[in-house]
Amino acid sequence: MQISANFDSGNIEVIDASQQNNIQLAIKKDNQSEFFQWFHFKLHNTAGGEHILHILNASQSAYVEGWDNYQAVASYDRETWFRVPTDYDGEKLTITFTPEYDSVYFAYFAPYSYERHQDLLHNAQLSIDCQLQVLGQTLDGRDISILKVGEAGEGKKVIWLTARQHPGESMAEWFMEGFIERLLDEDDGVARALLNNAVFYLVPNMNPDGSVRGHLRTNAIGVNLNREWQTPSLEKSPEVYLVREKMLATGVDLFLDIHGDEALPVNFVAGSEGIPSYDQRLESLEKQFKDILLKITPEFQDSKGYDKDEPGKANLTVASCWVGEQFNCLSFTIEMPFKDNELLPDHSFGWSDIRSSLFGRDVLTAIYHVVDNLR
Repeated sequence: MQISANFDSGNIEVIDASQQNNIQLAIKKDNQSEFFQWFHFKLHNTAGGEHILHILNASQSAYVEGWDNYQAVASYDRETWFRVPTDYDGEKLTITFTPEYDSVYFAYFAPYSYERHQDLLHNAQLSIDCQLQVLGQTLDGRDISILKVGEAGEGKKVIWLTARQHPGESMAEWFMEGFIERLLDEDDGVARALLNNAVFYLVPNMNPDGSVRGHLRTNAIGVNLNREWQTPSLEKSPEVYLVREKMLATGVDLFLDIHGDEALPVNFVAGSEGIPSYDQRLESLEKQFKDILLKITPEFQDSKGYDKDEPGKANLTVASCWVGEQFNCLSFTIEMPFKDNELLPDHSFGWSDIRSSLFGRDVLTAIYHVVDNLR
């Protein structure tokens, strides 16, 4: 029996794998950080029969409440990821599984590989409406890439989406894949109408270093990018610094920052109620966007989510708050679950890569309905 995580986004430490009914594992921390929760590893050369895998340090992870009612995902072909029996006893996370083939992958959520990221970018640039731009490099030397879709022009709105500031939240890039594919579909009326009235700047992966390294929440040197927006630096957070500089050059009329939440088993948004410039106009836009999304898809809800910030108490180091304040614009963090969506449970797949992608497509429709009211 072999257990390996020596691949793109791999993360696991083998403590003891001498008995298949008592495999002992631990999740590695993000580099130079105390954060950990993302895991991704391969079990190979199985002898048949039931395998019991214990992640011993689950109770010390970043978001312990994320393990309650959580089911890990597994895949034989790295394409279809299905849920497997998983229990948390307050100390360790236990996966119980009988493999049908010689090799099986396990992960916290369906991974989105760096190679697929490159495919997404370079397939998108083939569209006549899309330009692939490189803003600079990360600390590990990877490109900080952005897709510009449509043409800027007088009266056109400027719409920004960023995803995967927290690299372990891979559902965010699955969301972006669906969003981008629909936006570039020349036969889609919503996409065509939007591109007549807006230009899009899309960052499918804000944190490629952390993604490849198998981090949960930080970049190559342990920096949480979603706490860097007020004072980023090329030394610590070039990803935020360069994207922010581009935003200052283009302006922003609508900003969506795409994430995943470990604990809450629903899709929801977090607004910018606590920013100093929050007013009735922004409140009305937030309500309009949420009301439309509620009508578009039963995958979205607005009864569960984060507590709203008190007036003037927003954390301006967070992307959606800084952008909302800087540009006086509609600005949301969109959150999706690592668990299932309790409103529409799927016991085989839970909330999944495919559902994340479809949700991205739905959000484009919501943007279509609010775009004329953004300014």
